[in-house]
Amino acid sequence: MAVYDLEEQEKLDDLKAFWKRWGNAISTAVIAVCIAYIAVQGWRWWTARQAEEASVLYGAVSAGVRDKDVAKARDAMAQLSSKFAGSGYSPRAALLYAKLLWDGGDKAGAKAQYQWAIDRATEDELKAVARYRLAEALLDEKAYDQALAALDAKHPDPFAGLYADLRGDVLVAAGRAADARGAYQAALAKLDAKSPYRNYVQVKLDALG
Repeated sequence: MAVYDLEEQEKLDDLKAFWKRWGNAISTAVIAVCIAYIAVQGWRWWTARQAEEASVLYGAVSAGVRDKDVAKARDAMAQLSSKFAGSGYSPRAALLYAKLLWDGGDKAGAKAQYQWAIDRATEDELKAVARYRLAEALLDEKAYDQALAALDAKHPDPFAGLYADLRGDVLVAAGRAADARGAYQAALAKLDAKSPYRNYVQVKLDALG
């Protein structure tokens, strides 16, 4: 029994010595892990809450556009852009709201929304859609140089055919038929061979003679 007690005491002494040497470091590490875990869980909760609120506002913008309720869409868009500008919902809502404004005759407001989407979107595809629609608006206003500048911006390759086609439209409107012909030919080269849209572009190219 005495031997057993001695062995136990030695183990306790070793444990005390170990803890004296490493106890603070171990405690600090454990606390750091706990804090990190709590922080991660808190971040996940916060981002989920933010996404949920942004989703609700996006739905309000969408409903306002569907009902052609400019005031409702404007109020929801204002909250979305001020509180959740960095979310993926904001530029999508801006595109919807811009269309509503354009159809209602507020072309300046629509262009501002398109530009806002270009500046805020983190997805290249969303930027490309917003820039394409901005170029369409500029073409409508006969701001040909600005429209061409918008179309010259970098965009994903799947948009190349559409961009080239719209570029051709701008050049035709600007009286630059030769350049327009090249743009339409570039559009045909980029568009899917099976796409019905090619026929539309081909008609415009043929009309140039």
